[in-house]
Amino acid sequence: MSRGRQGLDDTSSATLAARLARYSRAFRYKSLPAEVIHEVKRRVLDSLACAMGAWQAPPCRIAREVAQSVMVPGGATIWGTEHQTSPDLATFVNGSFVRYFDFNDTYLSKEPAHPSDNIAAVLAAGEAVRASGEQVIAAVALAYEVHCRLCDAAALRPRGWDHVTYGAFSSSLGAAHVMNLSLAQTEQAVNLAGVSNIALRQTRVGVISMWKACAFANAARNGVFAALLARQGMTGPAPIFEGEKGFMPLVSGFFELPLMGGETTPNGDSVPFKILDTYIKPVPVEYHAQTAVEAAVAVRSELLEAEGVDALTEIEDIEIGSYDVAIEIIGRDPEKWRPATRETADHSFPYCVAVALLDGKVTLRSFTPKRLSDPAVHDLMQKVRVVPASEFAGLYPHAMPSRVTVRTKRGKVYCRQIDHPLGHPRRPMSDREIEQKFFRLTAGKMRPSQVERVIETVWALERIAEINDVMPLLRIHRR
Repeated sequence: MSRGRQGLDDTSSATLAARLARYSRAFRYKSLPAEVIHEVKRRVLDSLACAMGAWQAPPCRIAREVAQSVMVPGGATIWGTEHQTSPDLATFVNGSFVRYFDFNDTYLSKEPAHPSDNIAAVLAAGEAVRASGEQVIAAVALAYEVHCRLCDAAALRPRGWDHVTYGAFSSSLGAAHVMNLSLAQTEQAVNLAGVSNIALRQTRVGVISMWKACAFANAARNGVFAALLARQGMTGPAPIFEGEKGFMPLVSGFFELPLMGGETTPNGDSVPFKILDTYIKPVPVEYHAQTAVEAAVAVRSELLEAEGVDALTEIEDIEIGSYDVAIEIIGRDPEKWRPATRETADHSFPYCVAVALLDGKVTLRSFTPKRLSDPAVHDLMQKVRVVPASEFAGLYPHAMPSRVTVRTKRGKVYCRQIDHPLGHPRRPMSDREIEQKFFRLTAGKMRPSQVERVIETVWALERIAEINDVMPLLRIHRR
C-alpha cells in the first residue's frame, strides 16, 4: 500500500470531521420524511427561479465568461447554456446566479446563512457522476442539515469571519454524498474543504461589492473541488476542527455539534431536519429587512387611506425599531443611508423602507441604477432612524421583528410591527406562490411552456433517472 493510500484510509472516529463523514455515509433518501423531500423540491425550484432571474446581472456575466473559458465535455452545465465546464467552475457560476438578487432562502441562528447556496454544488457534482433525482434530493437535504447545524453551533461574524466559511464544509459533504465517496474519502473532503477556505467578513461591511453574490459560490466551488481531490486520493490536514492550528482554535471557537436530522435522541425520538426551519423570501432584500418592508407597506396603506395621495410628501420622520443583529448588518454603516450599489441597497434598512413607503412594494426594479439615484428615495432615506427596541431583545432568531413608525408634519403617527415575514415557517409561502415567483423571475428568458416543464420536473424530481436530463430545460432562449 502506498503512503498516500494509507493516509487516506486513516481516520479518527473521535473527530468532528469523522462524525460528519459517518453521518454523510449513513444518510439515505429512503429515510427522509415526505415533508423533507417536498421542502427540498421547493428550495430547488426557488433557487432556480433566483438563478434564471439573475442570469444577466454583471457579476453573473463575469462568472459565466470565466467558466465558459474552460470546456469539459461530460462535466457540469452552466445553467442557461449548453456549455459544460468543470464541476467546481459550474458550481461557482451557477451559485452566483442563485445568490445575486439576495432572493434565495435564509436560515438565522448564531450565524445567519443561505443554505440554498449549497444546491449549485450538489447539482454540479451530481451531473458529473450522472446522479439520480433521489441522490440529489438526499445530498441537498444533507448539505442543509450540516450547514444549519454549524450555524447553530458557533457564530463567525463576531470574530470577523464571513458566514460562507461554513459553506465549504456543507458543500463538500453534499458533493461527496452525491458522488458516493467512501467514508475515508468523505472525511478527507471535509479536511481539504476546511483548511484553505476561510472568508473575511469584510464582504458585508460598508460599501458592498459584486463579490457578495460570489462569496458563497466560491466557498461551494472549493467544497466541490475538495470532494474531487479526495475522490482521487488527496488527503488533508487533520484534525481540521480540533487541531492545534485548526478551525475551532483559530476561527469559530470550540463548540459541540448537536444531534442532526434523523439521528435518535436518548428518549428515542428522531431529530427533525433543519430544512424545515429555513425561510423562503417573498421580497428581494436581506432577510432582516423582510419584516421592515412588510411593515412599511402596511403603514403606507394606512397613511394614504387616512390622509390621501399627497400624504407621502408630509412624512417628517421614520423610525425603524429593530434588534442588534439586524442593526449591525443593515442599519448601522453610513453607506446604508447613501447606497451606490444594488448590493448595498438591498442590505439597507433606510433604502428598503423608503422604497416600500414610496411604491407600496419592493421588487427587482427597486434596485435599478435609475431608482438608486432617485432624489425622492434619497430624501426619504434621510428621514429614517434605526433604533434598538428593548422589547425585541432575545427574540432573535425565533422571531425577527421590525416596527416601522411614521410621523407626519401634522403630528400624526402611523405604526405597524411584523414579527415573522411571509415565507417564515410560521407563515410559509404556498407551492403556488413559489411557482409564481419562478414565472416572474424567468419572464423574458424562458417560454411559458418551458417554465411549466421545469416546474413539473422539479415536483417530480425523485423520478428523474439522471439529473443531467434537467439541464436542457434550463436553457435561456431570450438573452
